[in-house]
This record gives sequence, C-alpha cells and structure tokens, in this order.
Amino acid sequence: MSGAGTGAGGRAGARRRSVAGSRWWVAAVFLLPALVLLGALVVYPIGFSVYRSLFDASGNGFVGLGNYGAMFSDEGIRTALKNNVVWVVVAPTVSTALGLIFAVLTERVRWGTAFKLVVFMPMAISMLAAGIIFRLVYDQDPQRGVADAVWVAVHDTFAEPAPFPGAKPRPNADLRPSGGGSFTTRSVVRAGSSVRLPLVAVQPRDVQRAGPAAAARPRPGKVTGTAWLDFTRGGGGRPGVIDPGEKALAGLTVEAVKGGRVVASAVTAADGTYVLPAEAAEARLRLPAANFAAAYNGVDWLGPALVTPAIIGSYVWMWAGFAMVLIAAGLAGVPRELLEAARVDGAGEWQVFRRITVPLLAPVLVVVLVTLMINVLKIFDLVYIIAPGSSLRSANVLALQLFQSSFGTDVDEGLGSAIAVFLLVLVLPVMYVNLRRIRKERRR
Repeated sequence: MSGAGTGAGGRAGARRRSVAGSRWWVAAVFLLPALVLLGALVVYPIGFSVYRSLFDASGNGFVGLGNYGAMFSDEGIRTALKNNVVWVVVAPTVSTALGLIFAVLTERVRWGTAFKLVVFMPMAISMLAAGIIFRLVYDQDPQRGVADAVWVAVHDTFAEPAPFPGAKPRPNADLRPSGGGSFTTRSVVRAGSSVRLPLVAVQPRDVQRAGPAAAARPRPGKVTGTAWLDFTRGGGGRPGVIDPGEKALAGLTVEAVKGGRVVASAVTAADGTYVLPAEAAEARLRLPAANFAAAYNGVDWLGPALVTPAIIGSYVWMWAGFAMVLIAAGLAGVPRELLEAARVDGAGEWQVFRRITVPLLAPVLVVVLVTLMINVLKIFDLVYIIAPGSSLRSANVLALQLFQSSFGTDVDEGLGSAIAVFLLVLVLPVMYVNLRRIRKERRR
C-alpha cells in the first residue's frame, strides 16, 4: 500500500512538473503582450532618458553628468526642487488629515452619505477644469474672485472702509496735501466762520444715494462748513460754489489741528454740513487720509509669495475626497467592540480616536499618504494652469520644469532628460516603501 501510494504521489508530482515544464510557452504567450507593452512604454523610455541625459542639447556632444550639475546650479530648478519638497510634505499630509476627519465625522452625522458625495465630487473633475475654476476663484478682483470676495467681506466687517476712496480737493481750493494722504487748509479758521471743503474725483458709486449739499449757516463761537462734490453733471457749475444738484459728502471726518495736535473733530451730516466747537478757532482744518484710502482689494493669492500655498489648496480640494473614501472603507472594518469597550472603560472620544481608531487605521493611512506623495511628485497641470505668468517661476515644480526644458522656448532635451531621471530617483524610495508594506500585509 505504501509503495502504491508513493508511486501515485510520484506520478502526480511528475505530471505537475511536466505541466510546468512542457507548457511554459503557454505562460509566455499570455505574458508576451504585457511584457512588450511594459518594455515599449516603461523600460525603453527610462533607458533612453538615462542615455539622453548624458548628452548636450544637440544630442551629439557627450557631457557625462554635466546636465545633472547644471540642474542643481540653475536657480529656476532649485526653486522647483524647493517647491516639490513643500508639495510632498504639505499636500499629502493635509489631504490625509482632512480625509481622516471627514471619514470619522461622517459616521456620526445623519446625512453622512450625501456629505461624502459632495466631498468626493471634485475627483470627477479633471485637473484642467479644476485649474480653470481656481484661476477664477483666486482672481484678485473681488467682483470676480470668490476667495477675495469672502476675504474683503470679512475685512470690511471689522475695518470700516474709507467713505470716499481716491477723492481729492478741487484745484485752487484752500486745501493742500499735508502728508500721508491727508489735506489741510492753508489758513486758520475763525470762530463763527463757515468753511467750504469742495472735493472732486469722487467715485459715482460713493455718491449714488447722496442727497443735495446744503450751505452751512455760521454759528457764534463755532466753526461750521460743508463738504461736497464740487461737480455739476453736464457742466455749468461754478468752482467753490454749492450749485443746485451737487451732492453732499456725508460721513467725512473733519479735524481741527492746532500746533500739530487735534483739538476737535466732527463728521459731516447727510447734507454735507459739519459743526466744530469753539476749540477749533484759530486752528487749521484737516481731512485725514482715512477719508480717502483706497478700498481694500483683498489678497494677491496668485502673487509670488502665496501662489504655491494657493495651488496646494486647490489640490487638497480635489484629493481630500479620495483620502476620505479610502479611510472610510478602512474605518468600516474597525471592530466596534474595541471602541465600545474603550468608552465603557471611561475613555473620552479624543482618546478613543487617538489611541484606537488611528492605530487601527495606520495601514490605510500609509496607503493614502504614499499614493498622494507619488501623485504630487508628478504635479504639473494645476501649476501650469493656475499660476499666472508673473508668478510661474515662483510656483515652478520639477514636472513643469521638465516640460519647459524639453518643449519650451529654450529647449534642452539633455537637461530635461536629467530632470526626468531625477524625478524617477525621487519616486523610487516611495515605491520601495509601498512594496515592502504590501509584502508584509500578504504575509499576515
């Protein structure tokens, strides 16, 4: 019996070896198309890029590692490398953190599924479309750019805007510039006198609802006057005279300055008139610069200082939903018994999140983080579309520099190939970490 069993086992093993040995060509036939595509689309381009990086721009002169030296000595490429470091550190971290927060919170809200749909929806938009959207979002004109419209609204909530930005005294009036954007009368004022303050260059929107100006009546012991827009629609008005139909400038601050010190102040009424107390006698009247300061126009999001953080913000908007979906899938597999046991033992929600939820989600978080790190190393289209020409050098990244060096106005395919090889070298460690993680999970 034992001999028969041994013989049967030997024949079975021989058949298996025979199948593996005599039909290897079957496996080769099935693998050949994939191997051909892999060689044509991956292996050959990598090999040719390494080879081309050793030659000059014409491709005829061998320069060895000269292109790699030029790559690190070029100011634009160094800026691109610094920006890539910022991208790799900030964008994946913020996207993963937001995805984790969204995934945990959506488990506790009633409309969690709808919220996930809204957050994930930007993933359905191409990078090109997202770049165009955020180019408009970051437009510095608050009438067009959403970001600056919100920022200006918040700013104006806490800081009172100037009532008449850009306005100035009528030429030949008794007002002269006194530094910092303010205007002061040449002569001192007398008690019981009425001082007219004619202004021009007032924006139409600032006097659209203003009423007609009125001449102030002199008051004994006080200084009075009128501030108005000395302009008559259609012409025909007299300079320095309040003509019928001319608009009052309400809300204008008028200060009485004596010896460099403000001794009294008043704000013009709806008809443009103002009244200063007796302390204003023998003083000069000043219209402070705060009356004419330019309207706050928001932040230059796409300027050289903020262009990279602004573009990273658009990337996070797109990819936080991707991180949320993957983390939510991992969260669904977390044993609820552990969470409930921790709560029964007196752990707070923050302790449960930090000491149980996050450690159990660590493999998923690593997957998301590594995937996004590889993705941002190749970031190109968002930067190319969003950054304006004036800030493109400040927002430069390696993938964009690769494009510009290989296909831009100053073509140098040798330098472009060197950048491509350097990008590959940067991606390889991340890929290695990812492969090790996959192998460890398979062994479990």
